[in-house]
Amino acid sequence: MGRTPFITVEGPIGVGKTSLAKAISEHYSFALLKEIVDENPFLGKFYEDIEEWSFQTEMFFLCNRYKQLGDIKEHYISQSQPIVADYHILKNLIFAKRTLSGTEYRKYLDIYEILTKDMPKPNVVIYLHASLDTLLARIKKRGREMEKNISPLYLEQLSLDYEQSISHFEARHPDVEVLRFSGDELDFVQCEDDLYTILEQLSGRLSKRSIQP
Repeated sequence: MGRTPFITVEGPIGVGKTSLAKAISEHYSFALLKEIVDENPFLGKFYEDIEEWSFQTEMFFLCNRYKQLGDIKEHYISQSQPIVADYHILKNLIFAKRTLSGTEYRKYLDIYEILTKDMPKPNVVIYLHASLDTLLARIKKRGREMEKNISPLYLEQLSLDYEQSISHFEARHPDVEVLRFSGDELDFVQCEDDLYTILEQLSGRLSKRSIQP
């Protein structure tokens, strides 16, 4: 793991990943990597019929994230330029395992392992979590047309999947700092003090690991 800051922000849909990644980018003057969402031509259809459109949706995300991570490895990490991303590549497996059938998931996993083998790995992961009510309220507030048909049950299951995956990630990667924050307790978009609570903890972890902003 390198000493150049590579921070990723993760959590279920609506928890505020992009908002926090932007705030971190602005505070430290880090480059910002945002996942491609609205450009996915299958996403609207996916929320309407998950079973029918899951494989196409997941493959689009995987290929685009592979390209993005390859670009930041070449243009940022290799040149010691700090970067913060509003996703971690592990999210691909979280969504794929929930939505793909057994045969499709095995094929997807084979492709995932090949593509991510040499991808850059973050040295800090910020995990945001929140209750179902908070997630639904934030999704409604931001008003994305394609998200109107998200099932509360699907979102609740997704949150549980995130909890399990992050815990598993921590066990497998003890060298990576994982910071957990509750979206029910901290509203870092509306409250500046809440944002600085997160930034202070992040600065402490960067310093602890001798990762220099």
